[in-house]
Amino acid sequence: MQTRRPINIPVVAASPQPEAEAESNCSGSELVALMVLGDSMQPEFIEGEILVIETGRPATDGSFVIAEVAKEDFIFRQLKCDEQGGWLLHALNPAHPDTAISGLEIIKGVVIHKRNARSRKTVKFYVPQAGR
Repeated sequence: MQTRRPINIPVVAASPQPEAEAESNCSGSELVALMVLGDSMQPEFIEGEILVIETGRPATDGSFVIAEVAKEDFIFRQLKCDEQGGWLLHALNPAHPDTAISGLEIIKGVVIHKRNARSRKTVKFYVPQAGR
């Protein structure tokens, strides 16, 4: 039996190519999956559904968002512009109150799609997808 000698392969750090970054569709944002808990966003979002949230995506009026309303206290609501030009976090279930916010800096992510935890085929998108 012939013994093979190890081959030395040099490891060289690649420098980023500016033109490749310009052509990329990547936004640099992270995707996070969370499970819906409670009934505050019913009937659109049912407890147990899985949400995919894109952090860093700009939130707009009507977006479903995750916001940090107090230190490490997060809330899932719909972002709405009020009559005075301010912002509030709207619960779809009328049994839950809306929360006025002072600015959009508390928005930590935007829901881009959801799916039912029991069905791989049940997916609903909330923002335009590339190629659609």
